[in-house]
Amino acid sequence: MSFSKVFLIISFCALTSACSIFGPETEKPDIPENTLYLQSIDALKEGDYPLAVEKLELLEARYPFGQFSQQAQLELIYAYYKNDEPDATVVSADRFVRLNPTHENVDYAYYLKGLAAFEQTSGWLEKYLPIDQNQRDPGAALESFDAFSTLVSRHPDSQYALDANKRMLFLKNRLSTHEVQVAQYYMERSAYVAAANRGRFVIENYQESIATPRALEIMYQAYTQLGLDDLAADSKLVLNKNFPNYTVSNYETKVDSLLSTATFGLFGSTSNQPPLWSPAAAAEQAPEKVIEDKDSSQKRSWFDTVTFGLFD
Repeated sequence: MSFSKVFLIISFCALTSACSIFGPETEKPDIPENTLYLQSIDALKEGDYPLAVEKLELLEARYPFGQFSQQAQLELIYAYYKNDEPDATVVSADRFVRLNPTHENVDYAYYLKGLAAFEQTSGWLEKYLPIDQNQRDPGAALESFDAFSTLVSRHPDSQYALDANKRMLFLKNRLSTHEVQVAQYYMERSAYVAAANRGRFVIENYQESIATPRALEIMYQAYTQLGLDDLAADSKLVLNKNFPNYTVSNYETKVDSLLSTATFGLFGSTSNQPPLWSPAAAAEQAPEKVIEDKDSSQKRSWFDTVTFGLFD
């Protein structure tokens, strides 16, 4: 017998006896559905959300059509939310709505989905640094707004509708502000059609938001630059009637000097355009308040300035 055949026989014997060497694989004992569900509820009550997620996932995997399946799916959405897993919360909520569209507690799934996406609209950096949240990607804000909007429209009598309406107001202001800032970006680059479309989108979808007057002003400015006098006049008329105290400014095309072009707009700019709009600029301040803010800014120490007021 050749050496290769002897080697193959020995290898085969070693492989087949591996189970007896390391022992059989231990299997998790079957836990009754009722016991598994009660364990997950106890974990939720004690605030042990990782354990609750583990128990509810096991319950859903082993008893997908059991008597606690629907309730376990709802509890799992909540457990994901409390365990700081927003993506899993949104996915589980969507799955529950898809499988149980007529469930009596489907409004709860919409609400948790909206909350999970709502908390993704701002990160921890915004709490400590002066970052404009309106310039962030509005994807999470849109998802949250859609979830709350669906909840309010389909279940107006829900116990979560009142809070959803309040959060929608905040999200509406944020989303409209983002659209206006994008429209300003297009105006600066002479993309007047895109700017007008962004302004119109705000008027059609986010009425009565804080960015509404600025959106109308951008529409007036963009239509004027495009030579669409009738549309420009209509935009200005709507703006004047709804916001009589708002000062409408004419847009002037930016003309940069050679120094401004060479320094990418840092120096030598000859632009006569109005300053960039922001929610803070839209708020009307009393003259006394402005003077107080100015004096307080002059008294700030250098340490307070360089740390953005975090420690001083």
